[in-house]
Amino acid sequence: MGLVEKNVNPSISVSLTALRLFGFWAPRGLGATRRLLYNCYGFVSFMFLLGTYLIIQVVDMFMIWGDLPLMTGTAFLLFTNLAQATKLASVVLRERTLRNIVAGADQLLSAQQGEGREIVKSCVRETSLQQLLYFCLTTVTVAGWASSAEKNQLPLRAWYPYDTSRSPAYELTYVHQVGALFAAAYLNVGKDTLVTALIAQVRCRLQLLAHRLRTLCDDLEPEGPQGMLTVQQEAVAWARLREAARRHQEALHAAARLQDCFSAPTFAQFSVSMVIICVTAFQLAAQTGNLVRLFSMGTYLLNMTFQVFLYCYQGDQLSEESIDVAGAAYSSSWYRCGLRLRRALLVVMVRTRRPARLSAGGFTSLSLASFMAIVKTSYSLFTVLQQADERK
Repeated sequence: MGLVEKNVNPSISVSLTALRLFGFWAPRGLGATRRLLYNCYGFVSFMFLLGTYLIIQVVDMFMIWGDLPLMTGTAFLLFTNLAQATKLASVVLRERTLRNIVAGADQLLSAQQGEGREIVKSCVRETSLQQLLYFCLTTVTVAGWASSAEKNQLPLRAWYPYDTSRSPAYELTYVHQVGALFAAAYLNVGKDTLVTALIAQVRCRLQLLAHRLRTLCDDLEPEGPQGMLTVQQEAVAWARLREAARRHQEALHAAARLQDCFSAPTFAQFSVSMVIICVTAFQLAAQTGNLVRLFSMGTYLLNMTFQVFLYCYQGDQLSEESIDVAGAAYSSSWYRCGLRLRRALLVVMVRTRRPARLSAGGFTSLSLASFMAIVKTSYSLFTVLQQADERK
């Protein structure tokens, strides 16, 4: 039992370790009493990071209702926290399923050799780079918010049942806001990159499957008449094809389980992202004097856009690579096989032509087209807000 969750993909290891440190991914082997204590710690952690913010921001929203600039100043972080709470609940409630997905992919990918290992390394590099970029954008954004607060003012709008302009209430509230903001932001990065890295691992499994099909008969020197495989060689090819079909079904099953776990939270994320991008752009347009605040709001807008892009990019690539499996089967030396094996390969090609798709709540697929639609909708909402503000 350790604090660090080990995985062949470092980005998944970082994400799960962060969840464990904040009480949302229990170590294996905990007894009933320790598990109860760990869950209590997770609840306290949730209240410190998100629960308190959600309460005071909802109250603040009611108190400033009708003042559009102030409402947008509260709404962008309120909706971010609501989406994060939804994703946290999904991770906690689906912990057993997620553990099976993580363990199955880790066991398969860590056992690769040769070109298969290079495919796994490519997946690791991609997800690690995406996570690093996401962390950098988040750090710049939160640091900008923390340092942009003017004298006796908090970095973010919120309602408190006491006077936050007096000492020591101001200092204590400031420390809570900044500390919880940093921790919650990094935890949010961990949850998002956990989902996208798990999708990337399914992609990696499909790439390995394509490689197996492409090289199905490469090491079988034709010894039969007219360059055909012998009966013994065809038996070897049959065994490899059955194994490839089994792994294809496992990859599709893993994708289906990811769909079950994160379809609703992803839909919630996409829905609020349209609002967040819109109100952040509105706040950005309203910033004039505070350059640090202006820069941090700009990086936050980029951060939220990049968050949606990660989901859509990984989902789009998953669909493309699931279709590419059919082309890999066709690229094999099928012309050296007997009629029965050719027919089996044809069945595999027909089956793999149906792409694996992930959707957000069953309403929209994770694709680059969906990403562009979200950005366009956010811009339309931003235009409506500007017009409403000008009429006032």
